[in-house]
Amino acid sequence: MPKTASVSGTKRGGVVGATIATIIAVAILLGLGKWQLDRKVWKEDLIATVNARISQTPQPLPPRDAWSHFGQASHEYTRVSFPAEFLEGQEALVYTAGSSLRPDVGGQQGFWVFAPARLAGGSLVMVNRGFVPQDKKDAALRADATPHGSVDIVGYLRWPEARGMFTPADDVKDNVWYVRDPEAMAAAHHWTLAAPFYIDQEGPVPPGGLPKPGKIDVQLPDNHLQYALTWFGLALALAGVYVVWLAGRLARR
Repeated sequence: MPKTASVSGTKRGGVVGATIATIIAVAILLGLGKWQLDRKVWKEDLIATVNARISQTPQPLPPRDAWSHFGQASHEYTRVSFPAEFLEGQEALVYTAGSSLRPDVGGQQGFWVFAPARLAGGSLVMVNRGFVPQDKKDAALRADATPHGSVDIVGYLRWPEARGMFTPADDVKDNVWYVRDPEAMAAAHHWTLAAPFYIDQEGPVPPGGLPKPGKIDVQLPDNHLQYALTWFGLALALAGVYVVWLAGRLARR
């Protein structure tokens, strides 16, 4: 084969390979941009749903036989009220570095205090009673931490968290947990929980002020449009670089 034909074939192969690689890369970048736009719609719907539920007047907690019909998508953040009695001296601590739903505790490091509460019919539900700073981890340092007798609790229905890949292992011996997993806490403490959900307590505040319950305030970040524009911009830039490169190749022929 003549040398010029071999060089020409190599050049064509280089152009074809670069074109295919560019098309694939641009398609991936456009797909990521579209995914971020879909996430934006999902996030806006989530924020609207949560805001609607947390602004409702508290509803009486339905009876136990209705709980099997509860689902996270349809009931999470529903505001409820009910009388219950906390089990004396029983609690589990969930480490937190702050919460996007509780700006009143900001970026403080501390613990959510989870405790089992007995309903009038005898069923146990887990209640996140609120936040305590690290120096108040020991219940003995919290005056009047557990109210005596029945308490009228107002709060929000919440569902357990999934453990992430980088979530530390729970320290069962020290009673410190790193995800809000009522079933795991109950198994370690031999509590028999009846509800598939737990309650984020809004009120009342205990006599000593801690744990600190509070209202949920939705402050979820919504940067998906910015991310989408970034991906679309990268796709456009890559396509532009390819066009300039290809034009240069054709001009040199």
